[in-house]
Amino acid sequence: MSMATRQRRERILTEVADRKHLSIKDLATAVMVSEATVRRDLKVLADMGQVEVVHGDVSLARNSSFSFRSKAQRNVEAKRTIGRLAAELVSDDEQVFLDSGTTCFEMLPPLKRKHGLSIIANSSRVAMEWDRPGSIIMLGGQYRPDRMDTVGPLAASSLEQLRGYLAFIGADGVSMDVGVMASDIDSAHIYRLAIQNARETILLIDHTKFLAPSLFKITGWEALSRLVTDQPPPPQWAEFLQARGIKVLCPDHAPVASNA
Repeated sequence: MSMATRQRRERILTEVADRKHLSIKDLATAVMVSEATVRRDLKVLADMGQVEVVHGDVSLARNSSFSFRSKAQRNVEAKRTIGRLAAELVSDDEQVFLDSGTTCFEMLPPLKRKHGLSIIANSSRVAMEWDRPGSIIMLGGQYRPDRMDTVGPLAASSLEQLRGYLAFIGADGVSMDVGVMASDIDSAHIYRLAIQNARETILLIDHTKFLAPSLFKITGWEALSRLVTDQPPPPQWAEFLQARGIKVLCPDHAPVASNA
């Protein structure tokens, strides 16, 4: 199986896990491939016991465990690399917002070597992992067991009271025309608010996220100062980001200088 096929099927699983139930047509639109291609992939995934397809509607199979834990097993080294590089941007005594994704989670081991940090999170996984001196602010709200995070009006209300922190946000996809995107509306909403209240926002994405956008807009490019990734972006993306003054940080490559 080719890398492109593997990534496409992982993306299909992500979309189904996030949206619970959706039609084959909507799934093809979200993944940006033909319905015929989606049907072929779904047959393979159904045979593997990952999804169920009934009368054109797709959902996760009852015994599927496509959750935070399973997502954390994908692109592990890339996420660790991004987490290490992103943590280098954090100073002692900093206030930091970390989103509930698996890439931001990889920031925690190197962040534990810092002093006096205050962590803001909507992820119970982050809260349990952060065992160093200093404070953690856990946003309340509607708890999603599959993602191990909180969303909704109560989480937004808690976040609305906070200002001036450094925000690290992941994404399910990016688009030059739209911006940074998530695959579910609840995550998009809480991260959009986190960005609005932050003094600076840094995007963390692995190289696969440049291949296709997702469904719900989190923010436009004007809200970002830096992007951390595991490989140099494709040339057209490097030019696009540089033109907008967004510095790119990746292994063994100096950040792209801002035009500002």
